[in-house]
Amino acid sequence: MVEDDAGVRTALEQLLRSAGFHALTFESAEAFLEGSDINAIDCLIADINLPGISGVELVKRLGAIGQRLPAVLITGRRDPATMELARQVADVPRLYKPFSDEALFDVIGRAMQR
Repeated sequence: MVEDDAGVRTALEQLLRSAGFHALTFESAEAFLEGSDINAIDCLIADINLPGISGVELVKRLGAIGQRLPAVLITGRRDPATMELARQVADVPRLYKPFSDEALFDVIGRAMQR
């Protein structure tokens, strides 16, 4: 999971672990690209509006190097710029904060079935 907000990152990590997922967390897309074994990741959860490389750009970069990793984008913003950014990867499911645990697990399941 890539999330720049430490509180959200910790809460989501705890939620995912309580549901039996092995969750790795990163505060930026750059940290994810440098410090993860992409082949060991089953599903990427990334905030759309990360500083530096956005979640959308991260998904696009992974695709460009042949990594069609199931992904979910999350955001707390619904402004036109964020909506336009998300449209660049229209096939990636997204959730708007705040979201329920059930909604998160549902969208992860859908992403992994693609």
